[in-house]
Amino acid sequence: MIDIIGKRYWWFALSLLVIIPGIVAMVYSTVQIGSPLRLGIDFTGGTRLLLPFERGRPVGEEQIRQVFVAQGIPAGNVAVQRVGRSEENTFQVRTVFLTPEKDKQIRADLQEKLGLTEAGASGEIVDPIIGKEVAERAAVAVALASLGILAYISFAFRQVPGSVRYGTCAVVALVHDVFVVTGVFSILGLLFDVEVDALFLTALLTVIGFSVHDTIVVFDRVRENMKKYVGEPFVRVVNHSIIQTLDRSINTTLTVLLTLTALFLFGGVTIRTFVGVLLLGIFSGTYSSIFNASPLLVVWEYGEIGAFFRRLGGQRQPT
Repeated sequence: MIDIIGKRYWWFALSLLVIIPGIVAMVYSTVQIGSPLRLGIDFTGGTRLLLPFERGRPVGEEQIRQVFVAQGIPAGNVAVQRVGRSEENTFQVRTVFLTPEKDKQIRADLQEKLGLTEAGASGEIVDPIIGKEVAERAAVAVALASLGILAYISFAFRQVPGSVRYGTCAVVALVHDVFVVTGVFSILGLLFDVEVDALFLTALLTVIGFSVHDTIVVFDRVRENMKKYVGEPFVRVVNHSIIQTLDRSINTTLTVLLTLTALFLFGGVTIRTFVGVLLLGIFSGTYSSIFNASPLLVVWEYGEIGAFFRRLGGQRQPT
């Protein structure tokens, strides 16, 4: 039998190896730009433009960005993405608020230098207040979801000794997945100027639901096996439960990941960040359910957390 629980501290270390750089990146990003993530105009406000160019004319993102820079807009405040197929030669530009006069000047330059076609070109103003409200509501939603999950799982497992532990471990796994996703995207924002938008929050909430669902499946098998293998050490019951659900968890996750990978590669630029969050989050959710949440139950059951802090304090463990 695979000894997953026996290597629990290796799994915890692997999680920390991913989470700690993300936390460092979020702190550094907060100091540098005032936010742990590089926020898109859905949150900061600005102007979004859809710009079609003459078909067959070679136009690149950097060429478009340089036109905005020539009009006095910093390059870091101009995000350019190709939309649709390359032969359509259409780009989406997200930038700071543009006055009607500035917008007109930029379009004139784009038309003269790069062959912008006015037919099909459009623009809109994004209000930062809406983005702020969405972010605040998402934070409240995550907090309420965590409390609801803790309460529900504690109630559902009320016949198992220490039922609150199951709910707490599920929430810890949930927080693990949130930190993995936000940390990775904070690093991507610093290195590659990847911005997050309202779809990022939607994907993050979806990841939370998937993570908890997978954790409950494993915990439910632990509950069943505790009744079936009375007298067996708790560590063996948990390890056996993980092995029993391992095939189901991996197969379910692989099916979802294959679908998301196809969407990521061929679904277009506009949903790529959304799908990327789901890819990363669902993989992390499966990992945390198997290698974090269940081993954490064992650590709690055997008082290993208290023993760790006693060693840090220089106290001898009771024999």
